[in-house]
Parts: sequence; C-alpha cells; structure tokens
Amino acid sequence: MKKYKDLFILVGIIGIVLLMIVPIPPLLLDILLIINISIALMILLVAMNTKEALQFSIFPAMLLITTLFRLALNVSTTKLILGHAEAGDVVATFGSWVSQGQPVVGFIVFLILVVVQFIVITKGSERVAEVAARFTLDAMPGKQMSIDADLNAGLINEQQARERRTKIEREADFYGAMDGASKFVKGDAIASIIILLINLIGGFIIGMSIHGMAFDKALSTYSILTIGDGLVSQIPALLISTAAGLIVTRASSEGNLAEDITGQLFTYPKLIYIVAGTLTLLGLFTPIGPWTTLPFAGLLVFAGRRMQKNMNLKAIQQEIQEEEQQIEEVRSPESVINLLQVDPIEFEFGYGLIPLADTGQGGDLLDRIIMIRRQCALELGLVVPVIRIRDNIQLKPNEYVIKIKGNLVGGGELLLNHYLAMSPGMDDDTITGIETQEPAFGLPALWIDESTKDRAELSGYTVVDPPSVVATHLTELIKKHAHELLGRQETKALVDNLRESYAVLVDELIPSVLSIGDVQKVLAKLLREKISIRDLVTIFETLADYGTYTKDPDVLTEYVRQALSRQITQQYTQQGETMRVITVGPTLEKKIAESVQQTEQGSFLALDPVSTQTLFQKLSEQINRLLQSGQQPIVLTSPTIRMYLRQIIERSMQDIPVLSYSELEPNVEIQSVGVVNL
Repeated sequence: MKKYKDLFILVGIIGIVLLMIVPIPPLLLDILLIINISIALMILLVAMNTKEALQFSIFPAMLLITTLFRLALNVSTTKLILGHAEAGDVVATFGSWVSQGQPVVGFIVFLILVVVQFIVITKGSERVAEVAARFTLDAMPGKQMSIDADLNAGLINEQQARERRTKIEREADFYGAMDGASKFVKGDAIASIIILLINLIGGFIIGMSIHGMAFDKALSTYSILTIGDGLVSQIPALLISTAAGLIVTRASSEGNLAEDITGQLFTYPKLIYIVAGTLTLLGLFTPIGPWTTLPFAGLLVFAGRRMQKNMNLKAIQQEIQEEEQQIEEVRSPESVINLLQVDPIEFEFGYGLIPLADTGQGGDLLDRIIMIRRQCALELGLVVPVIRIRDNIQLKPNEYVIKIKGNLVGGGELLLNHYLAMSPGMDDDTITGIETQEPAFGLPALWIDESTKDRAELSGYTVVDPPSVVATHLTELIKKHAHELLGRQETKALVDNLRESYAVLVDELIPSVLSIGDVQKVLAKLLREKISIRDLVTIFETLADYGTYTKDPDVLTEYVRQALSRQITQQYTQQGETMRVITVGPTLEKKIAESVQQTEQGSFLALDPVSTQTLFQKLSEQINRLLQSGQQPIVLTSPTIRMYLRQIIERSMQDIPVLSYSELEPNVEIQSVGVVNL
C-alpha cells in the first residue's frame, strides 16, 4: 500500500510539470480546477484544526506543490484562452457570475483579491514566518539547557529528553522552511497579475486579428475568460495563504482554532451585552434605523444569556468534579502522604467569626495579617511563614484557636458586635458588660456594646474591636514562638538574601566556619529571648570572629548579644531614662558559677533543688513588687553566669529578660531596685 502511495505522489508531481507543456481538453481542465479548489479548502480546514504547527509539518512542502499546481493550471488555461477563446465551464462560470455582464466590475474584484492576498495575507505571513524562524533558532540553546537541567534533576528520563530535543529541532526546521516557502506564495501573486495582463491584452489582440472577432465581442469574451481564470486561480491561493497565516501565527494550545475562539473570545457575556446595547443606540439615534440593528442586538442578548447559563452550569459541574476528585484522592492509599504536611501557623475559627475574614462583609483580617508579617519582619528580622486561615465547624461559633506547627498555642472567644474594654486599674461601676479575659496578656476585661464604648473611653478604659484583639493575640504568639518558626530552610533564605549584598561575609562564615544548622541555633536562641535578628551583618561578623574558637551555640549567642549591646539597650530603655533592674547578688553568682560543670558536649548547670527553689521564691518576690508598681522587671547579672541563670528561670518566667553588664551601653544609667541573694 505504501508503494502505491509513493507512486501516486511521484506521478502527481510529474503530471503537474506536464500540465505546463501538454495541452489538455476543457473537461479535464474543469476537473483539475475543482481538485485545486478542494485541496486548498482541505488545507485551510486542517490548518484551523491543528493544535500546534508541528501537527501540520508537511505544510511548507504542500505550499510549494499547490503553488506549482496552480501555476500549471494557469498556463493550461492561458493556452486555451489564447488558442481557442475558451477555458472550460468552471472558468466561464466564475467569470460570468462575478462580472454579471460588467467586465470592469469583475476586473476590479479580481484586483482586490490579488491586493488582499499579496499585500495583507502573504506579506504578513512571510514576516511572521521570518520572525518565528529567527526567534526559534535563538531560543534553541536555552531550550536545550532546560532539557539538560530537567534530565539532571530527574524530572524526565532519557527517552523524554530525546523526544523534546527532536521537537525543538523540528520546530526550527519547520519555521525555517515556512520562511522560504512563503516566498513562493508572494511570487505566485505577482505571476497571477502578469498572466492576467497577458490573457487580457494578448487575447484581445488574438481575438480581433486571428479569430476575426468584433471589438465588443473580443473585449467581452476575453475579459470574462481572464477574470474567470484569475478568480479560479486566486481563490485557492487566498485559501492557502490564509492557512499559512494561521499556521505561523497560532501558538500551541489545548484545542483547535474553533475551540480557542469560542473559549477565549466569548468568555465574557457581559461584554456581549455592551455590544448589544451599542447596536441598539445606533439603531435608535442614527439614520441606520432600528429594524437593521435591533434583530442582531436581540440575537446577541440571547447568545449572552445562553453563554452565562452554560458558564454557570460548567462551573457547577467543575466544582462537583473537583469534589469527587478530592473524595477519590482521600480514598486512595497515596493520599495519606498529604496528611504529613504541617502548616507553620494556622488560624482556625468558628462559623460565627466568618465575617472577620470575609472581605465581602467588611472583614479586614487578611489585611491585618499582612501588617503583622511586616511588623514581625521589622521588629524581629524574621520572615513569618504564610498563615493558613480556615473555618472549623468543630469549634464554638465565636471561638478561635491559633496553632504553631499543628500544636495549639492559644485561643479565645470574640463577640463581633461588642468591644473589649480593659480597665486602667480603677474600675468604673457604671461600665457594665460581659466579664472575660484579654487573650494576649491575660488581663481582666469586659465585652461592652456600642452604646457603652464612648463612656468607657472617657473613664480611661482601653477599648479595642474584635479584629484588633485577634491581631494583637496573633502578634504576641508569633513573637513568643518565633524561634520555633525559624528552621534551617528559613535560615538558608535569610543567608541567601544577605549574600546578595555581603557575599564576602557570608562566604567566609558558611560553610567553612559554621554550618547553616549552627547559625540557625544561634538565631533561634536570640529570638527565644525576643532579640531581633534583623541586623544580620553584625551577627554574622561576630560569628565569623568567634566561630573559629568555639562551636558551642550558647557561647556564640553570648558573644552576639554583646555585639548587639546598642540594640538591646534601646530595646529595654528610652533615651535619657534610668534602667531599673533586679541585680543578682554575689552569693548567688558564686553559687551558680560553682554549679557549672564542663563536659565534652558542653557546659551545663547542676544547681541543687533547694537552692533552685529558694532562687525562684526570692526572684518572684522582687518581680511581683515591680509588676505591682507598673514597672518592667529586668534581671541584671554578670556575663559569665547570664546564660545559666536564664536556663533556670526561662521555664516559669520566660517573659522576664535576663541581661548582662556587657550587653548594656556604658552611658546608660542603671538603678538597682532589688537584689536576689541566696
């Protein structure tokens, strides 16, 4: 069968060449002209239904063959027109039908077709093919590197890489061939104009001199035959030129041309209503008249309604399909792996708090979360991960919970139509409401209504709305657990960002001095005590200086804290203010220093339980005394025992800062308001 196909193609090509030499009867010419039109129409339809250019890779060769076939038919019709003053029924029918007894009109129509094909379609297709070929060749090295990268990463196998390389080479060959083949179409348009002039002028002369026709008869006969020959030739040429334009201008897509047009052009029914309204206005307020525009406007409105209905139905079907797919994924054994993913931060709430997150109901929780992430970046130097927000039907309607890595760390209840009022210290009996507790700091508070808000503010109460309550609570929990949110991956992101401006510093420290894990431990210890790590340059400079002497993260953290003395000083005192602190007495310092034990894994504190209990008791007395007077408790000790004292009290007094003398600026004034001794 394949041999017969090859033989048929060979005979066909030879036959096209013979058409230019051997005279053929008008009946056979009619059949060949119909075949030419059919082939052109078939090529156009195939071009419209291809999804990408390579699906019709034979098109450049087809373009050459059809152009040669069309020229051969032009030569055959020219021989019949000049020799016998006829060219078959097809040519005569086209000429008579278009001319309608007026050869000048037919001649103008033919010229318009030639101009459209030559100047608009052929010229544009030629330019697009030329540019596509150039860009395809320029993009080949990048595409080859992309394939190599995917292959090295294991995303594709060798067979897939070979197929993708072959496709790239075929694309380059195709657009290069299209660039050359488009020149044939351009030459065919020029040849058609020349043949038209030859048939018209030569036929007119031959008709009068050889066939003895009268002037009117010769002009009418040869004009109709020439116009018919031109139309029969140019209509298939126009179809094929259009197909060439479609091939070189279509990008790769999931559907054919009809699917892309209907799927992309008619995606917005509201715009169709606007077009219908414009046509209606044209019919009502211009001489065009409503009878011309209103029927088409009504048709557009009907089409828009049908499209809107179909889109809604399709959306419902897609939603049902997605739900079924999710159910199927849950049923599949492989779906269990998705359950292992834990979100860094989760905010879950009952259905009664949905208005907080629904922007359509005026909720601004999402905007507040963006501001929280910005605030944490400025205050702590930490890029807070994306906070997952979801409703939870298992919670009470007005309840919310906050989770860090899947573990519950805080929660509370809100009353959306109320305000949270916190007492200034002296309660006003006229301010009544629902007693509660402020979730972020645990202060006693009241939920009051709108009518009581102004009176509460005049009485000195701090009044906040429910979104502010949630935002404050979430911010405090993020600060409290910031060290848990900073892992090695997050540290790597911070290091990469610093490397863009301080490449020498980063390259000196990592990995030759410290690893990413070592740096992460130091940064996490700083965040654990609410020390900002935004000044990464100073932190890395210190780690680079002392990292060659010790790898102990506790010791390195102490060095970093001393390097950040200005930042720490400003964090706990204002300019010109006196820092009031609780100092550690010499007996306690000596006791702690003597209890430090050195091992191969590092140093640790081994303080006896009695001394520890006594320390907690006396320190709690001093802290409570300062809290009652409205002051911030700060414990000040020597640099040698600071980290050990912090280890003792951080479990029960995590929010109490423990500073050393080396972490404070020399110019700050310190006042001891209490001493802890054993």
